[in-house]
Formats: sequence, C-alpha cells, structure tokens
Amino acid sequence: MNGSSSSLILKTLKLKNPKLLLLESCSTLSHLKIVHGHMIRTHIIFDVFAASRLIAFCIDSTLKTSSLLDYATRLFSQIENPNLFIYNALIRGYSASEIPHKSFHFYTQLQRLDLLPDNITFPFLVKSCTQLGSVAMGTQAHGHIIKHGFQLDVYIQNSLVHMYATFGDIKAASHIFRRINRLDVVSWTSMIAGYNKCGDVHSARQLFDRMPEKNLVTWSIMISGYARNNHFEKAVELFQVLQSEGVRANETVMVSVISSCAHLGALELGERVHDYVVRNNITMNLILGTALVDLYARCGSIEKAIQVFEELPERDALSWTALIAGLAMHGFAKRALEYFSEMVKTGLTPRDITFTAVLSACSHGGMVERGFEIFENMKRDYGLEPRLEHYGCMVDLLGRAGKLAEAEKFVHEMPMKPNAPIWGALLGACRIHKNAEIGEWVGKILIQLQPEHSGYYVLLSNIYARANKWENVVTMRKIMKEKGVKKPPGYSLIEMDGKIHNFTMGDKTHPEIEKIEEMWDEILRKIRLAGYTGNTADALFDIDEEEKESALNRHSEKLAIAFGIMKTKAQSPIRIVKNLRVCEDCHTATKLISKVFERELIVRDRNRFHHFKGGACSCTDFW
Repeated sequence: MNGSSSSLILKTLKLKNPKLLLLESCSTLSHLKIVHGHMIRTHIIFDVFAASRLIAFCIDSTLKTSSLLDYATRLFSQIENPNLFIYNALIRGYSASEIPHKSFHFYTQLQRLDLLPDNITFPFLVKSCTQLGSVAMGTQAHGHIIKHGFQLDVYIQNSLVHMYATFGDIKAASHIFRRINRLDVVSWTSMIAGYNKCGDVHSARQLFDRMPEKNLVTWSIMISGYARNNHFEKAVELFQVLQSEGVRANETVMVSVISSCAHLGALELGERVHDYVVRNNITMNLILGTALVDLYARCGSIEKAIQVFEELPERDALSWTALIAGLAMHGFAKRALEYFSEMVKTGLTPRDITFTAVLSACSHGGMVERGFEIFENMKRDYGLEPRLEHYGCMVDLLGRAGKLAEAEKFVHEMPMKPNAPIWGALLGACRIHKNAEIGEWVGKILIQLQPEHSGYYVLLSNIYARANKWENVVTMRKIMKEKGVKKPPGYSLIEMDGKIHNFTMGDKTHPEIEKIEEMWDEILRKIRLAGYTGNTADALFDIDEEEKESALNRHSEKLAIAFGIMKTKAQSPIRIVKNLRVCEDCHTATKLISKVFERELIVRDRNRFHHFKGGACSCTDFW
C-alpha cells in the first residue's frame, strides 16, 4: 500500500468516524479508552488499518508511558490478521522501552505468519540489540538483514554502525561505514561516537574534520568524546571552534565543556563558559547546574560553588552531593555536614555517593565519632548497605586521626574482602604517622594486589627511608626496575589569561623557562631567610644531598608558583592543579611562600585542596 492510498483510506475513515480525529488530541489514557470504546461500538476496530492507527498512536504518543505500550500489546492480541505496519510499530515501541527484548517476540511472530520484514523492521530490531548490549543477538539480526537483502539500505547500515560502535567492535563498524554509498550526518556521527567510545579520539577527530556537514549532535559527541577520554584541553578548544562557526551549543555540550574546565582547574575559562550559558539562555537543568557547582568547587572557588548551588531552580541528591563533596575536598568539614543535614531536612534521600562525600568530609576534618555515627545511620536510617568506598572512608578517617591499630582492626573485621584503595588508605596513614611496622606489611599486600602501581612502591620506599631502613629502600627500587614500574611524571597546571600552562619537572619547553627559574631562585632565597631548608627525605636516595635539593627545587608546582607570582597582581590568589600528591618539601615551601610573599595559594592535588595563607595550610599538615 503506497503513501497516497493509505492517506486516502485514513481520511475516509476519519470522515466516517470523527472519533478517530480525537486520537490526535488525546492527552490521557482514559481519553484513549473513550475513542477505543467508540471504535468497538461502531465496529471500526475490526478494520485492520483503523486498528493499526490506534496502536500507532499508543506507540507514538507523547505520553510515553509503559501502560500505553501494554495497552497497544493488548489491542494487538485482539486483531485477527495484524499487518506488517502493526508489527513494525510494536517492534519500534519496545526497542525504546525498558524491555527491548520483547521486540524479538513480535519479530518471531511476524516470521511465523510469513510476513516479510522491510527496511523499517530492522533498524528497530538492531536498536533493541544495542539497548540490550547483546553481541550475539546483534550478530543474528545482522544475519537476517543480509538474508532479506537489506544490507545496503543506508538507514539499516547506520543502525548497524551504531550498534557495533556501541559494542566496541570498531572494526565491524568501520567495515560497514566504508560500504555506505550515501554517507549522511547519522553515518558520520555514529562512526565518530564509536571511535570515541574506544578511546581513539584521533581517528574520531579525523572523521569529524572530514565531515561535509555537521549538526549539533556531532559537535556534542566529539566534544564529549574528548572530555570522557581525558583530553580536556581539546574539548575546550573544540568548543571555541564551535563558537567561531556560529553554532549555538546546547545543555549537553555545555556539560562536557564545564566538566573539562573543572578537571583542568581552569577557573577563568569556566567563568567564561558559565557566562556563555547565561548569555545564550541555555536552560539550567539539574545536570548543567550540578556541573557548574562541581566546576567552581574543583577550581578552588568554593564560595562561588555555594552561590551557584543556592541559585539553582531545583536540586536533587546529586546536586547536593556535588556541593558536599566540594566542601569536603576543600577541608570544610563542618559546612559539609551542615549542608548534609539541610539536604535530609528537605526530604531528599541521600545516595551512596552522598555518604562517600560526607564520610570524606569527616575524614579530612578529623571527626571520628561523627563519621562513625553517619556510617551506622546509612543502614539503620536509609537501608543502604555500606560499600567498599564507604569502608575505605572509615579506614582513612581512623588512619588520619592516628588510630592505626583501630584502622587495622576495622579492615580485618570488614564483611567483605578489602580492595587496594582500602589498603592504600591505611598505607597513607602509616606514612603520615611514620609507622613503619604496619606500613611494611600493608605495602607488601598492596604490591601483590597491584604490582604495576608505582605509588605503592614509592610510599613504602618513603616509609622505609624515614625509618632508616635503606636496604629495604634498595630492594623496593630494584623490584620496580625489574618489573618495569615507573612513577608517572608529576605535572602542575596553572591558568593565565584563559590559557593553561603545563609544568613538569625538568621540562625546559616553556617559552619563559629562564625567567621562571630566575624567579624561583629569588623565591628560594627569601624563604630560606624565613627558615626553609629542603626536605630531601622523600627524594631519591641514590643521589647526593646537593643533587636531591636541586631536584626538589625543580618540582612542577614550584615552577608553576614562580610563574604565577611573575604574572599575577599582588594580593590576588594563585591557583594550581597537580596530578600527584603534594610532597612534604613542596608543602613546607608553599606555606612559607604564602607568608613571605603575602599571597594566597590554592593547590589541588590528587587527594584534596590545600589553601595556603599566612604560613599555614587548611589541611593542618595531614593529607
């Protein structure tokens, strides 16, 4: 039946049965039942075409409720000879539902009646396979497509590219993509998404640049691909290209860009992005609002994070959690707990991740009793069984407070097997409190669990060095060398005039490196007068003291600090992001710099924020 014929039949049916016209204005299931009742009384329900329109309405309705899909299925069971249109409608409906496997039930029935599937059937059957994440079913569906001769249909090819890309089979997706005769924006976008999913952002960007025409979805997928694969600077750069080409971003794009700025610690860039959201009247939905709260918290501007949170038009558990986690990361435990109490008062139920944030706040604030009280409340008041990350917080809480024996006992009494992060929390506490005895056996457990993780070797080596167990230090270094384990290079990021500057130890590529090193020498001279002496305890043991001190003086955050003092106005804060934990020497030096130069320095390391001011740090020297 061609389009003009079906349109004529529908028009005729509507003229004879005006109630059919009401289908288009149905707003509730009860309205739909009234129209259905009329169709039964007038016997029009026995007309397959009319019945198909009723089923199609259930599938296409903007109401999008599972009850309508169930209603359509019951309608289907009353039709004596359903046609292909009806089967396709049901396959399509279930492909977008929470039970996509039911699409195959109708496809099987269709085959039993000797109805031939068409190019509308298969894209939604493939979509169901994608929703289910079933490679086996996807392969079978592909086989049926070839059997029925639809392997060159561009609509079906696009769905296959998307399916294989989602499964991570980039080779199969690429094979089909190359065979598409008429590539459209969907073809390109599906393939770009596939490469991004596999982490191959380079190939994704090559396709993106080759695309003859891009839509907003394509821009969004490429930018989010960069963000998800930790290419944050690339995500921001591509957003700037989007702006230059006059494309107006949507909420999805902005969330990826804001997330990238947050990871970079790029406050100035983040503020510009926030301004873009406001100027372009982009809807401040929950996801976008939560991303902004996280942005300001991660960029060291916790007061701005609070302001954005307070101005959100609505809040859910995740937006509350973002603020609580931000406060915890900055060491503001008391305020974090105040917001947690306020959240509970609103009637919102805290989630697992909320308790992780709250317990982390207790840990950084040294609130042992309060932490245990909240830990117990998880199960008693909210029915949430503590997970490994919650037990990890409790070990960290006890360890930071110096209760190492209790922390060790807590680990042994856990109802599940402790993982590496939990043992790592205990090892970190041994470093803080210089307990070589517990640290030694914990370190050995960690090295067995994760033999490629350099951080545990380094922590254990440092514990040995402080206990003057140099033979053990030599052994650790030897094991690392034999296994090819290398400590990742430390780097520090600092934003200046909207540009991110990256410093690594020993890197001479920065165009102003000579001036930066001269500035550090001046800083070093002044803080030495204030009592600074290089702490070489954590430096490599097999070089002499003079070389150790030279290495310490070229740590990445020291270069970033020198650059910050060179380029910023007096009294303005300097913000730095570091990928590793701040070493003790840099921590001591930065405290003295904040006092001697009367500057506030905000450093985000792998564990938390350090606010240096007046010669003191917000972490109170426990991190």
